[in-house]
Amino acid sequence: MKPMKPMELEEFTMSTRVAELTVDEFKHFIEATVEWKLLEMLGDPDEGLELREEIATRLRRSLTAEEEGARIISAQEVAAQLGLEWSCV
Repeated sequence: MKPMKPMELEEFTMSTRVAELTVDEFKHFIEATVEWKLLEMLGDPDEGLELREEIATRLRRSLTAEEEGARIISAQEVAAQLGLEWSCV
């Protein structure tokens, strides 16, 4: 299934000229276009796969624990505890 064009891109009509855009509008347009194209090219690798019941159960348990105030440990914190470096791309 081909990803739909983001709503942000719908704001810009074919008659909109780059010269008419502000710098922020132009940046936003480029970001939305690149994201849309990447999704179109790469797609969702999990599309069409079924979520196994054991994973669904673990996810429900995790969400319930969080709602009940359980302490959530970030990936960065886990990496630090293990002496690893964590970088988000």
